[in-house]
Amino acid sequence: MTVQIVALTIFAAVFVIAEIRRTHIGIAMFAAAAAMGLLAGVPLDDIVSGYPIDILILLVGVTFFFGIAKSNGTIERLVDRALVFVRGRTGALPVAFFVLTGLISAMGSPLGGLVMAPIGMSVAHRRGIDPMLMALAIGTGLSAGGFAPTSLFGIVTWGTADSAGIELDPLVLFAVAIGVNLLLLAAAYLMFGSRGDRRTLPSDDDVADPAGIPPLRAIHVITAFAVLGLLAVVVVLALRDSRPDVGVLAFGFGAVLALIDPESGRTALKEIDWSTVLLVGGIITYVGVLQKIGAIDLLGDLASGPSAPIFAALVICAVSGLVSAFASTTGILAALVPLAIPLVQHGDLPGWALICALALCSSIVDISPFSTVGAALVATTVDPEARPRVTALLTRYGLTMVVLGPVVLVGVLVLPAMAL
Repeated sequence: MTVQIVALTIFAAVFVIAEIRRTHIGIAMFAAAAAMGLLAGVPLDDIVSGYPIDILILLVGVTFFFGIAKSNGTIERLVDRALVFVRGRTGALPVAFFVLTGLISAMGSPLGGLVMAPIGMSVAHRRGIDPMLMALAIGTGLSAGGFAPTSLFGIVTWGTADSAGIELDPLVLFAVAIGVNLLLLAAAYLMFGSRGDRRTLPSDDDVADPAGIPPLRAIHVITAFAVLGLLAVVVVLALRDSRPDVGVLAFGFGAVLALIDPESGRTALKEIDWSTVLLVGGIITYVGVLQKIGAIDLLGDLASGPSAPIFAALVICAVSGLVSAFASTTGILAALVPLAIPLVQHGDLPGWALICALALCSSIVDISPFSTVGAALVATTVDPEARPRVTALLTRYGLTMVVLGPVVLVGVLVLPAMAL
């Protein structure tokens, strides 16, 4: 038991030390995995075999494919055309930015949706929309789109759960994320929908003018059809109870686009999120060592206590939300999803429901100003006098989600699923 406790302590310590020293957690975690594994008597080949090649293929393939769509201007032109539909309808603008941010976030990297932040916050200022409403619309859209089968949150959550033997339909995860974030958007309308600055005169100058939108070229049309084709194949295969390999499909579609437009293909190589690949790989490799030396089984024994399962589910969801409010959501997902295995195996908790609750608890707090998303929304708030208010409210919102998120999500997802 001593070895297992030491390994779990080192696992937590690497997170804390790497965050304090601003060192890449994935690299530090991989080195710690090798050292801990060797000290515990695990052969080096077994340690290295724990590196998640399948998730690497997913991450690289998806970010490369959507990197092409970004570099050749397809995403920008589609956004411009989408904004045309809401000209003159101020009340619909936050919903429009929720949808657009979600679509962009679904294209490989959730943080890609932050390109909508400066546009959305500028529109909110010009149209007299409360900046908190627009900030929450963009933040919830980013969270919803991030759990698509083609985006990092979804890939990491589903891929990690799958490698751990937990059955989780990626479309179910995506649907739950959309539903939860739509409810949060509705709550944002109730809280801030009538608190805009009525002194601001409505203007359409900040929304795309149809006459000024650059025309679609052939490569944009081809890329748009490729994106639709990838999404259609993934959905159809999932509905037929097949297991679509999104990474391989993305490599295939990306290779075709790169052959058609080599310059965009070369530029898209810079869009591959190698930092996330290393982050997820290092953490999952260490988790593999924890499994081999019995540390996960130790957690399972603790989870099998008489009143532990639901309480443990609440605790792990609360921890994921609290840490994610200040650190990498992707890293938290890669670390905590495998640690939830004992709760599923020994606590009689439904795996899909627990993982969905855990994943969303780590994401809905991202709008905290201490995270990248929240900080970007504060920084792009146009009125300097409004920024302290936005910062304070986003802080309050994030901390509220840390507390309420686990209670509501475990209550709505896990408890009903246990009764089935």
